[in-house]
Amino acid sequence: MEQNDRAIVSLVMVGHAMVHTYELSIPIFVGIWLVSFDPVALGPVTVGVTTATVGLAVTAGYALFGAGALPAGVLVDRVGSRRLIAACLFGMSASFLLLAISPGLLSVTAALLIWGAAASVYHPAGLTLISTGVEERGTAFAYHGIAGNLGIALGPLVATLLLLAVGWQLVAGLLALPALLAGGYALGAEFDEGRATTAADGGSDTTGVESLAEFRRESGALFAGSFVLVFAVVMCSGLYYRGVLTFLPGLLGSLPGFEPVSLSALVGEVGAERTIQTERYVYSGLLVVGVVGQYVGGKLTDRVAVERGLVASFSGLVLIALIFPILAPRGGPALLALCGILGFVLFFAQPFYQATVAEYTPENARGLSYGFTYLGVFGVGAMGGVLAGGLLAYADRTALFLGLAGVAGLGLILGVVLLRRAGRSSD
Repeated sequence: MEQNDRAIVSLVMVGHAMVHTYELSIPIFVGIWLVSFDPVALGPVTVGVTTATVGLAVTAGYALFGAGALPAGVLVDRVGSRRLIAACLFGMSASFLLLAISPGLLSVTAALLIWGAAASVYHPAGLTLISTGVEERGTAFAYHGIAGNLGIALGPLVATLLLLAVGWQLVAGLLALPALLAGGYALGAEFDEGRATTAADGGSDTTGVESLAEFRRESGALFAGSFVLVFAVVMCSGLYYRGVLTFLPGLLGSLPGFEPVSLSALVGEVGAERTIQTERYVYSGLLVVGVVGQYVGGKLTDRVAVERGLVASFSGLVLIALIFPILAPRGGPALLALCGILGFVLFFAQPFYQATVAEYTPENARGLSYGFTYLGVFGVGAMGGVLAGGLLAYADRTALFLGLAGVAGLGLILGVVLLRRAGRSSD
């Protein structure tokens, strides 16, 4: 890689790791918020702090994470990627600083909304920067994905380890520092954002979607074809992803074999006042296994028809959701193994739906199609948090996993429809 490529790849790796570090650290705090905050007085109405209300707050932030992808994709052509990535990093830092001083659920909700709005900018800006500025594009995407996976796996683990020593608000404040430093790095990095397109064709006159009418026309053309099925598939993936992960740490903590362990049992009386929250380590380990699943899925997209990969992924997710309530009362090694399988399959599915988008969209609408993809995965998918919180608050974990099985079952049906269409096209 030449210097311009290295500078861009370094920046997008940092940005991608930061986004996913914060995204998947948030569920670590959910269980703490449930027991730390008093009910919220909204005029004459008092709102309790339950899985439903906390799920709604988390969902609001995650929804903005997806909903902002479309306007960010349009804005990046006007403002440039560097400024938007810097704004994203500074915004995420500010949101966690607000978390650090939050006295209740309302301020936590405000902090999560700021995080979602800031984080939504990254994927359109980062992917555009790679596509326009890096000549060794394939290598850049590989490093970009690795950095995101590291954020997914290590972010929650770091938060969990910090919680052993200090309170959650100080942990949130400490987590704000890396994004603050990364934002400064983004402003100071030197590179040519358009080097790759200039080298390839002497520059491009394309400025993206120019008007609302053009946006409507391009979007209508996109959804007139099979992309409407692909969009429904990615929504199912997003709903399952957010629905299962948002409350999983707290859910595991209530099961046999995942009870907190007193540090006094490990290091003597000095650690008697501290406990190891076993479920947080299981959650972090699940995400580490997910890195392997994503790598394997990515490798297989070059060898297996994407439709078959979708069918296999959603079949696995259905089975996991049906088996979980059976194993939950027993806890122990069997449930631990199932959590590992969940992490693998959950992230195994992602490269397949990303590749499916490329298969079912024209090249000149690829940016817009990925904007809609992130809207479906992170925006509509954020409703999985509301689904999970509501089912846990008004029913039980069995209802939650049956609901998730239904979501994955719909994804499986859509995958089969795409597979049959692909077979008829091949014939």
